[in-house]
Amino acid sequence: MIQSAEQLGQEVGLVAACHALGVSRSGLYRNRQPAIAYEAQEKIETKGSVRALGKVERETVRQELNSERFQDQSPREVYATLIDEGRYLCSYRTMYRILEAYTEVRERRNQLAHPNYKKPELLATQPNQVWSWDITKLLGPAKWTYYYLYVIIDIYSRYVVGWMIADQESALLAKELIGETCARQGILPNQLTIHADRGSSMTSKSVTFLMADLGVTKTHSRPHVSDDNPYSEAHFKTMKYQSDYPVRFGSLPDARCWAKGFFEWYNQDHHHNGIGLHTPADVHFGRAADVREQRQVVLQTAYLAHPERFVKGLPTPPKLPLAAWINPPKVENPQL
Repeated sequence: MIQSAEQLGQEVGLVAACHALGVSRSGLYRNRQPAIAYEAQEKIETKGSVRALGKVERETVRQELNSERFQDQSPREVYATLIDEGRYLCSYRTMYRILEAYTEVRERRNQLAHPNYKKPELLATQPNQVWSWDITKLLGPAKWTYYYLYVIIDIYSRYVVGWMIADQESALLAKELIGETCARQGILPNQLTIHADRGSSMTSKSVTFLMADLGVTKTHSRPHVSDDNPYSEAHFKTMKYQSDYPVRFGSLPDARCWAKGFFEWYNQDHHHNGIGLHTPADVHFGRAADVREQRQVVLQTAYLAHPERFVKGLPTPPKLPLAAWINPPKVENPQL
């Protein structure tokens, strides 16, 4: 049929001949190509690109990339190193393709292995067993002007045992504050643990040596874990949410004057929910039991006057917690 179309096409034209005989022109054109052309094309497709590396060359590149010398380097780095040494194996893109063929495209360099920081688990059952300290910024009178507030708080009593405001964050100032506070509280060797985050002042050698001299144990929060220092964080929030907390402090004496009034109120008059609505001073100096007995007398008097108002019977004042924890251990079987 195709040959007939060829013959008829010489008389009436190829288009008319294909139409009359129902022959596809594309098939007619393919039939015109010699068989040798198809054979050559098949060989080229089977062999691949003439620019491709041979099997031996690809294996050489792979061995070079995985060698002890280059196993921790990226293909770009290997490529540049070899070029500088006068050797060319292939482009770095080809190196990536070879690695991908063996599923070896990954981070090849040795990565910094961060240490596994242990979660601090600290327990205080009385004052002056565990302190927490931190530094926060106070806005000064102008933009980019700050004052630095250092605060040391007892986690059991919530009593602020020491504070200081300075115009800079300094390990030497922190050392001075900790030393004076320990002396004022009468801290004995091996009595106290001081917890802080991992700021430069907290981890400085001067502060570390001071604590070692005083016989004080120091612990630190895990990196980027704010919950490891909850008492200091909560205290700063209480301070900065006060109604009279200024947006900016006019000067360093101004900041110190405001802080003095705040810490007196916080220690002496603030009834803290975390310590049974006692004030930090009452708990820190052992007056909480007497205060609770007084409260019980008041509540009993009110109950006797109007028992119908107390549907659950004689009310009792909130109890002082037996302990304060930083990261209490998890109980695997709480029912046991």
